[in-house]
Amino acid sequence: MAKSTKNKNYCDFCGEQETPQNQLIYGVSGAICENCINLAHNILNDRSAERVKQNRNFKVKLLKPSEIKNKLDQYVIGQEEAKKVISVAVYNHYKRILYTQDVDKDVEIDKSNIIMIGETGTGKTLIAKTIAKMLDVPFCIADATVFTQAGYVGEDVESILTRLLQAADYDVAKAERGIVFIDEIDKISRKGGENPSITRDVSGEGVQQSLLKLLEGSKVNVPPEGGRKHPEQKFIVVDTQNILFIGSGAFNSIDNIIAERMNTKVIGYNTKNKEIDKANMLQYVSAQDLKSFGLIPELCGRFPVITYLNSLDEEALRKILIEPKNALIKQYIKLFEMDGIHLQFDDEALNYIVRKAVELKLGARGLRSIIEKIMTNAMFEFPDSKKRTITIDLKYAQTQFEHSIYRFLSNES
Repeated sequence: MAKSTKNKNYCDFCGEQETPQNQLIYGVSGAICENCINLAHNILNDRSAERVKQNRNFKVKLLKPSEIKNKLDQYVIGQEEAKKVISVAVYNHYKRILYTQDVDKDVEIDKSNIIMIGETGTGKTLIAKTIAKMLDVPFCIADATVFTQAGYVGEDVESILTRLLQAADYDVAKAERGIVFIDEIDKISRKGGENPSITRDVSGEGVQQSLLKLLEGSKVNVPPEGGRKHPEQKFIVVDTQNILFIGSGAFNSIDNIIAERMNTKVIGYNTKNKEIDKANMLQYVSAQDLKSFGLIPELCGRFPVITYLNSLDEEALRKILIEPKNALIKQYIKLFEMDGIHLQFDDEALNYIVRKAVELKLGARGLRSIIEKIMTNAMFEFPDSKKRTITIDLKYAQTQFEHSIYRFLSNES
């Protein structure tokens, strides 16, 4: 039984004695006076008012759709249609937030969450990162494959918001204006597509159901340190109404679903005799195809903006190597420049790197690993060398890459 504190006659906060005008309220191991209660109440009211003020005074570096796309062009090569669609969706989303701050609003504007479909290495993550950096809003990446339905081993979907809070330095008002990138969202499709399994699908449909409340906009109790929820844990309340969610996935074989819907499996014409580009079926993707793939209809409805990213050909990969602000070749040249060494790549070496990326089907993401294999010995040896100019030619690139592959295979065996 707890020890009584009623033998005390002073406040544990301010030390004042109890009087008829300043009564004490006793707890398990302490007491607080009316004056301190009123002071605490005023402090909480002030903090609440400050948060409302922060929400109303929210400012974002809002750019017009054409300006957003121009910024994306500096980092993302190709994908013109995807960049245009996403630029419009992001502009409308943050314009909506600014609009909802107007107390005289008479029209409710829905969220414009985005889902991007494309092979690995086509630039999905890069587009989302670039937009968040451009707008100066908190950004986090969540891998959908680690989530399970609440109550099962794995992460709850609320841990997504924990990452966003951490990216915002636990500034809740700032986090509530951030961007969440959910990668591998196709991996939580329900088993069997439109013919789900009769067994419990705790990492598929169950996760999709859990995601709904985040996507549609609701107040969620978030564990500040992540991990599993338990009753005694302290929570931070986050309103997801103004958080932009961007889903991403490869959706392997969805082109077959699109082709079947458009009746183009055998010939390149649909039933209305309209010519179909069979080489790029993703451009015809719709919510109906996502539903057939295994996303529940409610989740499809929470992603009203659907766009696709084309596979990267050799020409696009070569541009990615040398043109963007963060181009890999520019990065390596800068690294050697710090040691006073002038590094250059000849055209044949660049073509070799691109061909290898295409052969290995790694997309733009694979370019870095290929160049790293080629440049490892050079980065180890040349800082100590007296040579001040280095040219990476086809012979050197081919020798270094094949040697690294041979060494890897030898270690594996």
